[in-house]
Amino acid sequence: MGNLTATRPPQPWTAPTASDPVMATLRLPGSKSMTARALVLSALAAGPSTLAGPLRARDTELMASGLRAMGAHVSISDDERWLVRPHPLVGPAHVDVGLAGTVMRFAPPVAGLADGQVTFDGDPHARTRPLGPLVGALRSLGVRIDVAGSGSLPLTVFGVGRVTGGEVVIDASASSQLVSGLLLAAPRFDRGVVVRHVGPPVPSAPHLRMTVQMLRAAGAAVDDTTPDVWTVEPGPLTGRGWQIEPDLSGAVPFFAAALVTGGEVTLQGWPHSSAQPVEQLRSLLQRMGGEVTLSTSGLTVRGTGVVHGLTADLSDVSELTPALTALAMLADSPSVFTGIGHIRGHETDRLTALAREFTALGADVTEAPDGLEIRPRPLRGGVFRTYQDHRMAHSAAVAGLAVPGIEVDDVGCTSKTMPEFPALWSAMVTGKS
Repeated sequence: MGNLTATRPPQPWTAPTASDPVMATLRLPGSKSMTARALVLSALAAGPSTLAGPLRARDTELMASGLRAMGAHVSISDDERWLVRPHPLVGPAHVDVGLAGTVMRFAPPVAGLADGQVTFDGDPHARTRPLGPLVGALRSLGVRIDVAGSGSLPLTVFGVGRVTGGEVVIDASASSQLVSGLLLAAPRFDRGVVVRHVGPPVPSAPHLRMTVQMLRAAGAAVDDTTPDVWTVEPGPLTGRGWQIEPDLSGAVPFFAAALVTGGEVTLQGWPHSSAQPVEQLRSLLQRMGGEVTLSTSGLTVRGTGVVHGLTADLSDVSELTPALTALAMLADSPSVFTGIGHIRGHETDRLTALAREFTALGADVTEAPDGLEIRPRPLRGGVFRTYQDHRMAHSAAVAGLAVPGIEVDDVGCTSKTMPEFPALWSAMVTGKS
C-alpha cells in the first residue's frame, strides 16, 4: 500500500486575531520579481554574477532549476548569496514551471537560445495561464515551438543555439510578463528585438520598468521612449553583483496590519531608490488611513485603527489586490477596485476567488469584469479557501486580524513566495518575535 498520509488535506491554519496594536520591525525576503530577472540575466551574461539577498521560495527555486537544467551553473546553497556562472545552453532539458508565471514566461525565450529540445510543464492550473501570445511571438522571431492545446502548457522548444530576433507584435494585455520574457533574452538574439504591444493596456507597468532598468544595469541598450514599444539591441550582457530589494508585494499584508490594528510596522533594508512601485503603494495606504515614511530605519507604515474605503485603478499594482481587498472589507466606507481583470489569469481567478470566499464570511462584494465593489459589513469566521494561491492566504490573514475564527485551508501555499509567512505573521500579531 502507498503512503496514506500523502493525499490528506493540510490542517487549516487559524489566522491570529490582534488584541493590541501591532508594533513590529521586520526583515522580509527579497523581491520575487527582481530575483527572477537577475537569475535570467545572469544565466545569459558573459561572466559570473552574484545575487545578494535573493528570495528563496518555490518560484525562484524553480527558475534556478530550469536554468540549471539548460546548462547554467546556479548555486543557491547559500541563502544570502547565490552564484550564477553562465555556460552554453543545451538540451535535452525539462523545466518544471510549477505555478510560476515568471518561469513559464521568462524561460521559453531562453530555451530558444539552447542547442537542443527543452520541454515545459507545471502544476495543473498552470496549463490555464495565458501563454499563447508569447508562443506566437517566439515563432515569429524564428523559434520552433510545439504546443499541446491552444497556446498553453505543456510545450516544447526546439532550440538551435540561436534566435534570429527582429520585430514582433504582441497583445500583452493579459500579463506584462509576456513582454518582459522577450526583452530579458533579447540581447542574445542575433538582431535583438523590437516588441510592439497592440491591444488593451499592458498591466503592471512597474514590472516592465523593472525589466528595462535591470537590462540596462546588465549592459543592454534598451529604448522604451515610444509608448508600447520596446527595442533591445543585440550585444553581450555583463556579469555583475545584484542587490535584491525586499519584496514589496510580500510586505503589503504586514503593512495592512498597521492600518487594521492602529499599529506601526517597519520593513528594514529598504533602498531609497527602488525598482518597485513604492509611490503607488504609499498613495493607496495613505488614502486608506495610513501614514507611510521612508527613513534609515526602513519603510514604515502607521495606522490609526480606522480604515477608509477608496476607489482606485489597480492596473499597475494588481499584486496588491488581495491584501487591499481584505483592508476594504474592514473599512468605514465602500471601495471600488478597477483595472484588474487580468488577475483572473493569475494563480487562480483572483476576482472570483476573493468574491466567493469573502461572501462566504458574510461580506457584501460584487464581482465586476475588471474589478470588485465592496460594501463593508461585519464578517464572521469560517473556512477561507486559497486555491493554492499565496495572495489569497495573505488576504485571509489580514481579515483575520479583526475577525476571529478565519481558518485558512492551505497556508502552505505561501511557500510559493515566502515560506516563513505563517511564522512571521503569528510572531508579529502576538508580539512574540
